[in-house]
Amino acid sequence: MNTTSAAATEPASADHDEEDRRLGSQVRAIRRERSLSIQALSDRCGLSIGMLSQIERGLSTPSIRSLRLLSLALDVPISEFFAAQDLLELPKSSPYILRRAARRKLHLTASGVRKEALAPEAKGSLEFYRVTLAAGGTSGPEFYSHLGEKAGLVLAGELRLWLAEEPFDLEAGDSFRFPSEISHRFENVSDVSADVLWIVSAHKR
Repeated sequence: MNTTSAAATEPASADHDEEDRRLGSQVRAIRRERSLSIQALSDRCGLSIGMLSQIERGLSTPSIRSLRLLSLALDVPISEFFAAQDLLELPKSSPYILRRAARRKLHLTASGVRKEALAPEAKGSLEFYRVTLAAGGTSGPEFYSHLGEKAGLVLAGELRLWLAEEPFDLEAGDSFRFPSEISHRFENVSDVSADVLWIVSAHKR
């Protein structure tokens, strides 16, 4: 397996810059809705004021770990940071149904990660995602943890899941579930993309 991060060498693009600006604006809007200063948000999530300022101005792409810390500090699911789709006519639905065309999406080019929110926007305790990792894609170099539970199924490719600093190499058909209090991170160390269904139960602090 190739351990060189292809995602880290992916060139920046206009679309990448635009996505960073959109994501930063969304983080800033939610922070202001909560009437929080950057200092207060920094105190809550543990990210530096400088890093938060870079993210909000679209000058830095947050890692999955950073997004999770922000989601917990702002009391929103990670999908709140995703881009909503421009929708035309869709079949009649309900708050408990999500049509494929209506999925909110997030592309973290610098990390080689694409996420699609699979859960309807109705309030609930579960988050449900499809995560696509490019070759070399990663949640970031740092371990993170939070209250709750995580589970998933590798649909295609390979996933290296680190739990309490112990690596586990998973292939298509392998699944996992673990308490989110265990420090963890993940990456794709193969030469092809990996596709993973990811379920999160993120309990309040």
